[in-house]
Amino acid sequence: MDFSSLLPDVIDIARASGKVIFDIYQQGHYEQHTKSDDTPVTSADFAAHALVTSRLQALTPDIPVLSEEDTSVSFEERRKWDRYWLIDPLDGTQEFIAGSGDFATIIALVENNRPIMGVVYAPVSNVAYYAYYQQGAWKITAEGETSPIHTQTYSSVPTSLAIAISRRQNVDAIKDRLASELEYTLIPLGSASLKSCLVAEGKVDCYLRLGPTGEWDTAATQCIVEEAGGRILNTHLKPLSYNRRSTLENPNFITLGDHDLAWSHILTPDDRLVDVE
Repeated sequence: MDFSSLLPDVIDIARASGKVIFDIYQQGHYEQHTKSDDTPVTSADFAAHALVTSRLQALTPDIPVLSEEDTSVSFEERRKWDRYWLIDPLDGTQEFIAGSGDFATIIALVENNRPIMGVVYAPVSNVAYYAYYQQGAWKITAEGETSPIHTQTYSSVPTSLAIAISRRQNVDAIKDRLASELEYTLIPLGSASLKSCLVAEGKVDCYLRLGPTGEWDTAATQCIVEEAGGRILNTHLKPLSYNRRSTLENPNFITLGDHDLAWSHILTPDDRLVDVE
């Protein structure tokens, strides 16, 4: 079944979540807690989670929802799902707390272990990205203009690459993973989803992420990036998986714009492989 007709509703849900987050962000009054994995969570995360979950359940009562803020469902149960919503109500909680403005709501529809729909909405910039399997990737500007997006490609080997990284990433660890003869510019940015979307629209060549993330961080952007012509792969250049393991943790990964470049010579693999079926 083609669920692309749901895209306008899903974009509206992401925007509504963004408004809730942005209102709390502007007011500056929120509760902050530390989760069991030592990452922060705020009352804005929970408010966005409640809104997105309830709206998706009303939109598609027969499709389960898996959220970063509620992972209590067992693998034995969720492995039976042929289709489910995978969401991060507030991607970039640390950026929200730091006041950088680089955060987003991200919603993916996963079918047969593959993301087939992705929506990312950044409330501060009022920019949305979306895609559906085999129907292209698109950007909606703050002015409401919608246009297709594509990754950067090269007719010959580039002399240098623009590489997005986390603001809180160990730069030396990034450099250790890159070929020593490579010329590159490291660009520190905020939320994982927004960095991958920059790859999708060709503003940077790749995004290298070293360190823990969840499947909810990459599902929506994987659909967007692939429909724009790129890939999201682990650092051994193998595809990520969804809902195939008891853990929901991603391996280290790289979002590639031009996947025809010799990435196996550019990127040094690492030993952090959690993505084993």
